[in-house]
Amino acid sequence: MRVLVTGGAGFIGSAVVRHLVLDKRYEVLNIDKLTYAGTLSSLKAIDGNSGYRFLQADICDGRSVSEAFENFRPDRVMHLAAESHVDRSITGAREFVETNVIGTFTMLECARAYWQTLSGAARDAFRFLHVSTDEVYGSLDDHGLFSETTPYDPSSPYSASKAASDHLAKAWARTYGMPVVVSNCSNNYGPYHFPEKLIPLVIVNALHGNPLPVYGSGDNIRDWLYVEDHARALDIIAERGRIGETYNVGGRNERRNIDVVRSICGLMDHLRPVNRPHESLIRYVTDRPGHDARYAIDATKLETELGWKASHDFDAGIEKTVRWYLDNEWWWAPLRKGYAGERLGLTLAGATP
Repeated sequence: MRVLVTGGAGFIGSAVVRHLVLDKRYEVLNIDKLTYAGTLSSLKAIDGNSGYRFLQADICDGRSVSEAFENFRPDRVMHLAAESHVDRSITGAREFVETNVIGTFTMLECARAYWQTLSGAARDAFRFLHVSTDEVYGSLDDHGLFSETTPYDPSSPYSASKAASDHLAKAWARTYGMPVVVSNCSNNYGPYHFPEKLIPLVIVNALHGNPLPVYGSGDNIRDWLYVEDHARALDIIAERGRIGETYNVGGRNERRNIDVVRSICGLMDHLRPVNRPHESLIRYVTDRPGHDARYAIDATKLETELGWKASHDFDAGIEKTVRWYLDNEWWWAPLRKGYAGERLGLTLAGATP
């Protein structure tokens, strides 16, 4: 099996690549632009593996992508490359539209051109998995779950760009008959997560005794999914998902943001005790514009139809994650040189036109 993965140096993408190369023994071509959030150190475990190849390229560059298809001749595409941080999208939406919308369009067109050259079993077996987020569905109240039929209602430039890319992927399936499958996931956490996101930011700030910023009252709720569980799910969806269908991927681990932060503080008190509780570092800050109240995924379709289930509950996953960051400063310390943990997306100052 030959799989072309985009964004394979990012957080979720690197987990997918490690899983495909180490666990499935697939041949993988990783296409990544290597933006601030993409680092090849996340793939140290497969460095030199004969089944792994890397191409530094922008997915908006149709010539580079077309050549990659022609030279690698994939059986499957797993498209994860995206700008993904909501806060950054508030003050720099253009990059999100370019990468998430134009980049997805380019990938779909290059994949379609390649797929049309295939015949017989190779053409029938080809799949294009477009990986997206539950944020396209907007915000939930205290009840209910996002299902695959929930209407789209994105709140941020990030989620709007991902919603647009989802619609493109589904349109290419309907209009051109391309073998496309779409997945929408809840919030991921785990190793190799760039330290701008909530969980790694809190861990690293707590380690250094820095303030732990919590937006608003901290009551916003997210469904947390351990990244390695997600990687397994994506492989299963790409392999067995029905063409034209959407599959939601969730961990069934709803937590308020403040409770996530407090869980990390408790683990830090145990693993790296200091002279005061780490909770004393919590600081409530002005809420993020357009901050959705609650996300929660109904993963029943994926669980019943394809037989996937998350193997990590939140308590086990968060302890595993905290321990990983404490043991792997070699990975995140260089990244902090370019991003020191400052608040992002607070105002529109500096927004790109």
